[in-house]
Amino acid sequence: MRLSPFSKVLATCATLLTASMAFAAKQPLTIDISYLHYQPERPPALSNILPEPEDAGLAGAQLGIKDNNTTGRFLKHKYQLSHSINDTPEAMLADAKQRFADGQRLFVANMPAAQLKQLSEALGPDALIFNAGSQADSLRSEICLNNVLHTTPSRSMLTDALGQWLNAKRLKEWLLITGNQPEDKAYAAALKRTAKRFGADIVEEKQWSFDTDLRRTAQKELPLFTQTDEYDVVVVADERGDFGEYLLYNTWYPRPVAGTQGLTPVTWHRVVEQWGAAQLQKRFDKKHKRWMTGKDYAAWAGVRSIAEAVTQTKTNDASQLRSYILSDKFQLAAFKGRKLNYRIWNGQLRQPIPLVHPRALVSQSPQEGFLHPVTDLDTLGFDKPESRCRMQ
Repeated sequence: MRLSPFSKVLATCATLLTASMAFAAKQPLTIDISYLHYQPERPPALSNILPEPEDAGLAGAQLGIKDNNTTGRFLKHKYQLSHSINDTPEAMLADAKQRFADGQRLFVANMPAAQLKQLSEALGPDALIFNAGSQADSLRSEICLNNVLHTTPSRSMLTDALGQWLNAKRLKEWLLITGNQPEDKAYAAALKRTAKRFGADIVEEKQWSFDTDLRRTAQKELPLFTQTDEYDVVVVADERGDFGEYLLYNTWYPRPVAGTQGLTPVTWHRVVEQWGAAQLQKRFDKKHKRWMTGKDYAAWAGVRSIAEAVTQTKTNDASQLRSYILSDKFQLAAFKGRKLNYRIWNGQLRQPIPLVHPRALVSQSPQEGFLHPVTDLDTLGFDKPESRCRMQ
């Protein structure tokens, strides 16, 4: 039977369409992720604290990309990471804007709250940013950035994790010692909130404002500095590590030390080995020849969140990925003993918090007995009624 000219055109179009669909099916879906790090010059610490690795955060993102491609190759999903490290806010923003102009929409950011807010405003609603650097409570309670999700826990999540353990051990009388840096004061504010929340009493707060070299004088100076009404525990806010390490075993009363030093609530630590974490630790060590830090873990979790959403939605569109990640369908396997998801009101990744000292895992919060109508993970940090944020 002879085909009419019109039928021939239809047949040709159908053939071309089938071939085009077959070609498209063979084409990999490319997912481009940018890692942005704003790192101003660090002031010298007054103690022998071990410095943070120069590639902290970036190394975690790189491992996340490797993990993504391990499974992504079977789905024809190809993940690519580019990165930049800048020491001025202007350079960081210019770089981010250029990347956005080049079509990149997925970002992992390691920077303080002020610069993260600038980045969020500069990139706008078409970008999706994972905060792997700032633990500022204000980003989860007052400054609500609709295009930002937080993989690093807030300071209040950390201090609530510690507060639950201290409450369970009936260590309710606290001596609070605070450093003179803005970050120390923010951590101290979180500790005060935690104390009120879990019924602890701060018997006295002392401000550390000295520039003493404690390597030689700690045994003489710190017992006198910590002399006050009796307390059960010394809680310390010293994020930079100027003096906190020297409080251990040098307090007026022989009491435990907790907070930024001593028993410490952390995002991640080399001593976490349960729930398959030892396998993650080994892979990280093999690739980067060092231990995985909290910033590495937060960046890794951001990159892995993207992959989980891409796997389920089969798209690299930032808006669709964001919608899926904030839905009740999203779950992230993250080596913390349970599947993780995000709080829909402020974009915070719910997660257990390890309590560690340098050579061992002591516990993990939430502690048993702290209940919540939705999930006990929401007993850590700002719960929905406590936050002004309502992400759109």
